[in-house]
Amino acid sequence: MWCHRLSHLQSRLQDLLRGRVTHWALQQSNFKSLFPLAIYWHHTASKSLNCVWQQHEDHFELQYANNVMRFDYVWLRDHCRSASCYNSKTHQRSLDTASVDLCIQPKTIHLDETTLFFTWPDGHVTRYDLDWLVKNSYEGQKQKVIQPRILWNAEIYQQAQVPAVDFQTFLETKEGLKNFLQNFLLYGIAFVENVPPTQKHTEKVAERISLIRETIYGRMWFFTSDFSRGDTAYTKLALDRHTDTTYFQEPCGYNNYDRAVINTVPYDVVHRWYTAHRTLTRELRRPENEFWVKLKPGKVLFIDNWRVLHGRESFTGYRQLCGCYLTRDDVLNTARLLGLQA
Repeated sequence: MWCHRLSHLQSRLQDLLRGRVTHWALQQSNFKSLFPLAIYWHHTASKSLNCVWQQHEDHFELQYANNVMRFDYVWLRDHCRSASCYNSKTHQRSLDTASVDLCIQPKTIHLDETTLFFTWPDGHVTRYDLDWLVKNSYEGQKQKVIQPRILWNAEIYQQAQVPAVDFQTFLETKEGLKNFLQNFLLYGIAFVENVPPTQKHTEKVAERISLIRETIYGRMWFFTSDFSRGDTAYTKLALDRHTDTTYFQEPCGYNNYDRAVINTVPYDVVHRWYTAHRTLTRELRRPENEFWVKLKPGKVLFIDNWRVLHGRESFTGYRQLCGCYLTRDDVLNTARLLGLQA
């Protein structure tokens, strides 16, 4: 029964798409019963506005501003900005989302210039500006320009010749800070040079872009080789590629050293983990994926711990190093305040 009906429908649809039997398609009641809402397109066209919309069974489809957008009806009811549903002073909902019928559909939809009006079964009316829907749609967000990120290796980074930012320019000008953050967002690492080589000035550089995060290592850490600390980082030994603080409740990434005993998964899963670990390690240790920098006094390196791993070779002699951890939210917020899409 269904095979025959679908075959017949497919033939009619093909005729419809070829420009035939349009009159038949729009008048047949059985055709409408198969597509109770989706058959009707609504067009509004003018010199300043070109808007097409369609009411489906389970969503609303809008073509506007070179976007094809789809909105769930519950979403449309939930995001109503009327005075009874939304507090414009606090920017918080007054509507109880859990009170919205999950099968809700608008009774009527109409467009008045650039505003869509949805009338719901209880008579409530929701108004949406077309540009607001574009800005807040999933499809609109996908096209939103964000600060680009480059997937790079040593050759790409060296060819880019990314400049370090001077200490005074970094501290005293918005342009210097913005250039630094652009590089940081682009590559996941960035440098400030000509910094007086003291803990105080390093702290000053860090505070220019973020609050300093207090951790078990203190606010600022300052150390030299001291094996009595019981940490490989405090020695002259090499450190393999890793990210920091993976043992925190909010881990930042991968660390090949600071792994606890694996005792929470069965043996077959453990073996798959080791296989994946081997594949990852092989990629990380490829020479073309390593960028070596010799840090000198006065050069501060910032690393995005979510994107870039770091390590060191073994060394001889005396070395002092200081540093800290920053709050990611504050770094990104500083970038946004400077007009970057972070």
